[in-house]
Order: sequence, then C-alpha cells, then structure tokens
Amino acid sequence: KVVRATTLFKSHGISQLPVLDQGKLAGILTESDLLHHLVSGRVTKDTIAAEVGVQAGALYLYTPDKETLLFELLKAHMDELLAAWDAVPAGDGPLARLEAFVRFHIRFNLDRAEAVFLSYMELRNLGPENFAVIEGLRRDYETRLETILRDGVVEGLFAAPDSKVASLAIIAMLTGVTTWYREGGRLDRDAVGDIYWDMVRKAVAA
Repeated sequence: KVVRATTLFKSHGISQLPVLDQGKLAGILTESDLLHHLVSGRVTKDTIAAEVGVQAGALYLYTPDKETLLFELLKAHMDELLAAWDAVPAGDGPLARLEAFVRFHIRFNLDRAEAVFLSYMELRNLGPENFAVIEGLRRDYETRLETILRDGVVEGLFAAPDSKVASLAIIAMLTGVTTWYREGGRLDRDAVGDIYWDMVRKAVAA
C-alpha cells in the first residue's frame, strides 16, 4: 500500500517540499514507497510531484537526478548499518560475537524493511561508479562476519571451509526475514532471533 506523501509531509511537520534537505526527501519518499516507483520507472517525476503537491522540478532541488537520490539513500543505509554494528559490544569469543551478529542483523533490518528492499532490488539501477561504492560497503559488512567465522575456525568452534561463502549464506538467510515477518504474528522478534540463531549455530558448528 502506498502511503500518500502529503500525509507523511504533514506528519513530519513539513508543509512545502523545498524546506527539505536531501536526506529528509529520500526518507519521506521511501516511507511513502514513491522512491521505489520512481527508480523502477513505474511512475514519472511529474506523477510523484503531483502526489506530493509540488511542481516536478522541486523534487530535484537537492539532488540532480533519481540515481543520485537512490545512491544517497543506499549509502546512508549501509553507513548506518556499519556504524550500528560497530557500536555493538564485541562479546566474549567468536560464539558470542556470532550470536550478537545474528540477532543484530535481524533486528536492524526488520526496523528498516523498505530500505533493505531498495538496497537489494534497486542496486542494478546504479551506474558503475556508484555501484562500486555500495558494493564496497557491503563487502566491509560481510568482512566483519567473515572475521568472526575465521576466528571461530581457528579456535575449533566452527567448521566453515570457505568463510566467504558461509558469510554470504548467513547474511542472505538473515535478511530474508524481512520478506515474511509481520508484527503481531505467531512469532515475536525475540522468538525469530532464537530460531535463526539456532540454525546458524548448527550450520557452522565444528
């Protein structure tokens, strides 16, 4: 369901688009699902401007084109992800760190399901230079998990012959929660975290 952008502007205390900086513009467009439709080509800039209630040119007062807007959004998401994980206490040993990673990744992504969807589905709409930047940030995040797995292998806790493949598989599995989880459903977030941690732990156990 597409939320009307005009309603979201009012909820943010904003009456006119030109007062927005680029980050607020991207955030509101994402919250209303309008950025996804713009980037994917399902709607035009004119259509979105009409929905928001401004002239089409005002949409790009703070960004030159839709790729730049998408890039800034994806980069902000990855920067936030990396900073949030780096702020998590290291934990005592690889097993504790792996559990912390599993629970963190699920919690972080469930809070940002729309941004996660964009980061995977719209990445192909970036040009080579912007694509390389986002891919580099993704590798940085994947490397953090790889390091945990390698440390666990060294200590005899994990069996992961290829830590790169294992880290990609784990991240893909954890990210998939955003496609099916619904608040108020049979399982709460803690229960989902428990189940996924049990699966990950068994998958890499020595």
